Amino acid sequence: MFIKNALQGAPATTTRFRELWDEIAPIGRDARTGGYLRYAFGEPERRLREWFRVQAERRGMPVTGDGNGNLFARWGDPDATGAVLTGSHFDSVPQGGAYDGPLGIVSAFLAVDELRAAGVAPDRPIVVGAFVEEEGARFGVPCLGSRLLTGALTPERAAGLRDADGVAFAEAFGDRPAGARPDLLAGFATFVELHVEQGRALVDRDAPVAVATAIWPHGRWRFDITGEPNHAGTTRMADRRDPMLTYAFTVLAANKEARLRGAHATVGRVNVEPNATNAVPSRVTGWLDARAAEEGTLAELVEAVRAKAVERARRDGTEVIVTEESATPLVGFDAGLGGRLATLLDAPTLPTAAGHDAGVLAGHLPTAMLFVRNPTGVSHSPAESATDADCAAGVTALARVLAELAARPAPVGRPGGATA
Repeated sequence: MFIKNALQGAPATTTRFRELWDEIAPIGRDARTGGYLRYAFGEPERRLREWFRVQAERRGMPVTGDGNGNLFARWGDPDATGAVLTGSHFDSVPQGGAYDGPLGIVSAFLAVDELRAAGVAPDRPIVVGAFVEEEGARFGVPCLGSRLLTGALTPERAAGLRDADGVAFAEAFGDRPAGARPDLLAGFATFVELHVEQGRALVDRDAPVAVATAIWPHGRWRFDITGEPNHAGTTRMADRRDPMLTYAFTVLAANKEARLRGAHATVGRVNVEPNATNAVPSRVTGWLDARAAEEGTLAELVEAVRAKAVERARRDGTEVIVTEESATPLVGFDAGLGGRLATLLDAPTLPTAAGHDAGVLAGHLPTAMLFVRNPTGVSHSPAESATDADCAAGVTALARVLAELAARPAPVGRPGGATA
């Protein structure tokens, strides 16, 4: 075999990783915090998309788009079907880490380099993908590009989504999104996404790489709480209809209800109107991110938080409207594929509570994920990290996986079911 069985990146791979990583590391980085501001179709993300095109051109890999903002660089027969798709995304959450997303794209190009250097000629094409707006940080819907590609999101809804400045997705993209592309999906046999681990399970297992088994059910819910604006100094406490009180209670309720169920609940984003120090707010809008191991548990959690918010609103003289903005059911990755890859790599397996484009695509073609060890366990933060040696091990693992899958006959049958 052209790569050692042990998951250990060769020194040369480590060097190549650092060289390629350094090309993108400064793009979109906040010099003050070290965090990243790479929003869909913003200037840093556009620079990364151009970098993607340059890397593909250097490798003789033609780049095509899907009409939704997603990019695909192809190695192999342009007319062949049964391609192996790999890659990830460039965009970040506000002040996010360096590795979440871009690691999968950089590793994909380096894995292609490893295969070529070893003289491997895959029987089926290998395609490196860059998906747009995976985090949902700009337009509010996570995995927007993959949802459009698969038809889980209509182009009409996507086109009208607006960012905090009122810019519509279609305006930022420069065109109306194309929507579902079953013709493009039909050309892929498998998708493998490499991603930095968002947790520290691999530290405890003393392993640089793992294979994912499933993604927890998760979603986002908007809580619009309205009250009566008034003067902070002259309005008696007993006369107030303060939505901030209802909001604060809701946040505490979400924390309690999640802990009771062994689930996760976070309110990390809030808007206040009129947002004045000396005014009782007229409206508070908060976004709940909720996740659980089982769909029933997630539903119970969200309903419990909603009920407590409504009850508190009755006492505060306010009103609450809860809107589901996105929801993803439990995603179990292809067990046969995951088992083969775990055996191939002699790697541990683990689930994740984080959403990914792989979770959307898993409803349409056999899908797997590889995780690279994160020594801090921190993600969506500047503290997110991975050593160059572990990243090289990820490249090595991905190259082995691509060689294995591109040499196999296309899987028989395709998964069905929606992945909203």
